Amino acid sequence: MGVSAFREPAVTTAPRFTTARALALSLGLAALALVLSVLALGVGAVQTPAADVVQVLLGGGDDLTRQLVIDLRAPRIVVALLAGAMFAASGAMMQGVIRNPLASPDIIGVGAGAGLAATIFLLAWPSAPPGGLPWAALVGAWAGFGLVLALARDWTGPQSGSLHPVRLALVGVAVAAALGAAQQLVIVRAPDGLGSALTFLTGTVYGADAARAARLLPWALVLLPVSLLLARTLDVLNLGEDLATSLGTRVNAARLLCLTVAVALAGAAVTGAGILGFVGLLAPHVARLLVGARHSRLLPVSMLLGAALVLAADTLGRSLLPPIEVPAGIFTTLVGAPYFLYLLRKAR
Repeated sequence: MGVSAFREPAVTTAPRFTTARALALSLGLAALALVLSVLALGVGAVQTPAADVVQVLLGGGDDLTRQLVIDLRAPRIVVALLAGAMFAASGAMMQGVIRNPLASPDIIGVGAGAGLAATIFLLAWPSAPPGGLPWAALVGAWAGFGLVLALARDWTGPQSGSLHPVRLALVGVAVAAALGAAQQLVIVRAPDGLGSALTFLTGTVYGADAARAARLLPWALVLLPVSLLLARTLDVLNLGEDLATSLGTRVNAARLLCLTVAVALAGAAVTGAGILGFVGLLAPHVARLLVGARHSRLLPVSMLLGAALVLAADTLGRSLLPPIEVPAGIFTTLVGAPYFLYLLRKAR
C-alpha cells in the first residue's frame, strides 16, 4: 500500500523473542491488571481500604461498601480494561496491515469519526436503543478512515495512489482535528442535558455503568478473539504484497478483512471510553519492543498493555485531585504525544 517506514520483519528469529517470553510477559501483565483492578476498586472521592475491597469480592462487607465497589466502580474498571484492550488491538492490526508505525485509531481519523457519528446518533435519536450506538460509531469510524486514506494518497507523479507513512499521519491528525471540532460544535448546539450524556466521548470512563459495560462486552468477546485468529494473516501481509501473493494470499481481501476488524474494534471502544489518545499507538509499539513483530505474540501483549494503561490512567485521574476527576485521555496523551513526535522524526 505504498511506501513504508515499517522495516521490522513480520517474523523475527531473535532468540529473545520467544513464545515462552511472550507467555511470561502476558501472565505478568495479567497479574498487573488484576492488582490495578483491586486498587482501583478502592480509589475515588470515598476511599475504600484494600482489605474491605477484598472482603467485598469474597462476598462479605457491608451494604454501602458493596454498592460502592460492585455497582459503581466495578463496571467502570471493566469498561477501562475492555476499551484499552480493543484500542491496542486495533492499533496493532492497523500497523500490520498498512505497514506503517504511525498508524493508530486516534491518529488516522478512526476514533474521531466514530466519536462524531456517536454524537450525531445520540442527538438525532435520543430514545434509540443502546445497541444501535456501536453500529453508528462503526459507520463513523469507517468514514473517518476512508477520508484519511483518500486525502493521504499521492495521486500525482509516477507512483499515483501511493501512501507515504508520514503523509498518512499528518493528514490523519488534520482530519481528526476537524472531526473533533465538528463533534464539539454538535455538543455545544445540543439540547440541554445532552452534554452530560456525551461525557464519555471526551476520553474518559467517567460515569461508566453496568449498561455501558454490557454494551461493550459482546463486541469485545467477538472481535478480540477474531483479531487473534487473524495473527497469521497479518504476519503474511507484513511480508509485502508480492511475497504474500506468492504464498497464495488474496491480499486485497485479507487487508479488507483485517481493516474491518480493526475499525470495528476502535469504533466499539469509542462508545465505551471515548477517544483515548495514543493507546492504539503506544501499546503495540511497546509490545513489539518486548516480544517482536510476530502477531501471535504481539496482539495478546498489546491488549494487556492497553488494558493496563487505560486502567492506570483512569485510576490516577480519580486519585490525583479527589473529588475532581481528571480524564484518562489526558494522561494517555501526555505519554503518547512525545512518542508520536519521536516516531515522526524517526520516519522523517
